[in-house]
Amino acid sequence: MTDSAELSAAAGADPVAADRAAAPFSSVAVIGLGLIGASLAAALADKMPDVRVFGVDTDAATCATAADRGWCAVACGPDDPAFRAFVEDECELVVIATPVAAVDDYLSRLRDWGYAGVVTDTISTKGHILAAAEALLPAPARYVPGHPMAGSEQNGIAGARTDLFEGANWILCPDERTAPEDFQHLHEFVRGLEARVVSLHREEHDAAVAIVSHVPHMVASSLMQLASAHADDTGSIMRLAAGGFKDTTRIAAGSPKLWCGIAFDNAEALGSGLAEMAAILESFAAALAAGDRDTFTRLLAEAAEARRALPAAWVPSTEKLLEVRIPMVNRTGVVAEVCTIASSVGCNIQSIDIDHISEGNAVLSLILTDEGDVGQLSLQLINAGFSVSFSPIMPKEYAHVD
Repeated sequence: MTDSAELSAAAGADPVAADRAAAPFSSVAVIGLGLIGASLAAALADKMPDVRVFGVDTDAATCATAADRGWCAVACGPDDPAFRAFVEDECELVVIATPVAAVDDYLSRLRDWGYAGVVTDTISTKGHILAAAEALLPAPARYVPGHPMAGSEQNGIAGARTDLFEGANWILCPDERTAPEDFQHLHEFVRGLEARVVSLHREEHDAAVAIVSHVPHMVASSLMQLASAHADDTGSIMRLAAGGFKDTTRIAAGSPKLWCGIAFDNAEALGSGLAEMAAILESFAAALAAGDRDTFTRLLAEAAEARRALPAAWVPSTEKLLEVRIPMVNRTGVVAEVCTIASSVGCNIQSIDIDHISEGNAVLSLILTDEGDVGQLSLQLINAGFSVSFSPIMPKEYAHVD
């Protein structure tokens, strides 16, 4: 995978020193040390060792494990005075990695402690936390919803890995109130974990994630229900369930309690997706019952073509970087709008920089990899009223300006 550290190395710089210098937050509170939160703490310890990570979890054994492994400088329960002291005295970023049911309590604590710094989360549904952040946070505009599209069939801190986010998509949902610098720092933070940022309108998040994450989990669980219902006492059918079946149903081993919560938190979008899924399965069944080979073949062909069109592993060329410069004069919400447009046409933003020319006059500079449709990006930016300039750059140039 190509990142700024590799590009710095190409220019003769020390990549480790570059990563440490680039850490956008010096002190981070990770609330919730389950699979995602603990993996985040572990990744920070590995990739940004100078960042002070404070872990919070209701389970004392989990806190002890996170501290013993060196993933957190301190890890404690939410009622420990050390948590409040960290938030009030030094915290620059709060990451909420809890179930939705715990959100209000932690946001209320941040309110009571006067925390006005950057807040993000890793929660897979946004409906509730968006409303809660608006109502409870002292500075709701500094909340930027987030969601790493990564996971494992293993649960809790026992399944945590330092490399869980490498190459994974990490959704960020800025809006017109998001300060450019806040989004820039969060983008750098996620990129520093070797994930790739996908910007999405926050109102679209739950519907999109239902289709690519929540419905597939229910389908995997349904396949396991089907196989289990046909398994005899000898388990012969399960011995045949190898290869593709195991890959397809791997996620069904996830926590039932966790996934029940996710399903009901996103009930409307999930229900719609499941109804669409049922209709697609019915179309296969109807074609089969009617002996309609042409329709059956067409359905299979459409799916095969769509699957082949999915991008391969992310291996952008280090020789084909592109800088996009966009004036930000007298226009709010530029970063959110531009980054969402870039994501919509498949362009990956390697880094973001804001060049402040004068008070109230700045230029947004994006470094793009060689992915996506740059022509469509240009067209959509121009149609949105932006003045845009593109220029190819070499890795060594980029290393010097990063």
